[in-house]
Amino acid sequence: MTSPEAAAAIAAGVRRVRADVEIDLLPLADGGEGTVEALVAGCGGRIESVDVTGPLGNRVSAKFGLDATGRTAFIAMSAASGLALIGPDARDPLRASTRGTGELIRAALDCGVARIVIGLGGSATNDGGAGMLEALGVTLLRGDGRPIGPGGGGLQDLATADFSGVDRRLARTAGERGGETSGARVTIAVACDVQTPLLGPDGASAVYGPQKGASPDMVTTLDRNLAHFARVVARDAGLDLDRLTRTPGCGAAGGLGAGLLALGATLEPGADLILDIVGFDARLARADLVITGEGRLDQQTARGKLIAALARRCAVAKVPLIAFAGSLEPGWESLRNQGLTAAFAITPDEMPLPDALREGARLLTEGVVGLADWFIVGCAD
Repeated sequence: MTSPEAAAAIAAGVRRVRADVEIDLLPLADGGEGTVEALVAGCGGRIESVDVTGPLGNRVSAKFGLDATGRTAFIAMSAASGLALIGPDARDPLRASTRGTGELIRAALDCGVARIVIGLGGSATNDGGAGMLEALGVTLLRGDGRPIGPGGGGLQDLATADFSGVDRRLARTAGERGGETSGARVTIAVACDVQTPLLGPDGASAVYGPQKGASPDMVTTLDRNLAHFARVVARDAGLDLDRLTRTPGCGAAGGLGAGLLALGATLEPGADLILDIVGFDARLARADLVITGEGRLDQQTARGKLIAALARRCAVAKVPLIAFAGSLEPGWESLRNQGLTAAFAITPDEMPLPDALREGARLLTEGVVGLADWFIVGCAD
């Protein structure tokens, strides 16, 4: 289910018990798939569509969002450079490029925005954001003066990175040394829910390369190429190499986080950034109960995921938080220490996964009915 679909299913369960309850529907995401739709729904904005370059060079139709003022754009890199755009047999991080993400950024700039929020999740790429940089005017050349090839494979040939032609509407250009920003140029905030560095055994290639089609040998090549790319970019753009490679989250989306850092972007915890954008705390102050959902709750959920951020804020506000999930796996209990009141699995033990996915909305609604009957009727009456 998308976030809006899940929110509607939760609301249906509540209203089945008591129709006069005031419900504030707030679809949410933490930087990955569904982020644009959630932010537009939360801010009362609109969706724009544009044709861009897909991860393997084909043309794809991608969406980005604008808030109600038209001054902030919401982009999910997966819309242009995502794994879902490539069939399982065609995945190739040596070739997959983030150029389309750069074209989405340029389309947002053309709308006259002052701020861009980019979600990094679900990527098919491992190019360090090279394709994105090229789409925004950075020239990446081989030793013979020709452009480097696309994807993580082309990075090994990089000899020079010229930032002098970067789109002047962005916050940082070559010559603004040390990461300084200038004037009224557009700022970029990156919603990132992983702490991955760029390189090494915990880096972009090793951790996420295999799911993008990388063999063990390919992972080694991709990591080496990213290291070379970072050295050249840091040298030619006047950036600190450690900051470019070790900032938490710079390895997200195959190193796109590092490429965005080179443009002067800030990397921020995706869940908290998005909660702030939609004004969650003000809405929480009016609530007696918060109900949320997740495909699966496990030990990873407490590490930067959306429900963990919700739990912390609900604990501060002393508002109970109930989570419904497709399944509860070992380790989910750690969320209680962060503020989660209770969690329930909606999938019957004997139900096959395909059936559970197909019946998700019904199962969620029925699960909420039981909670609403206890909480709303029992507490209110």
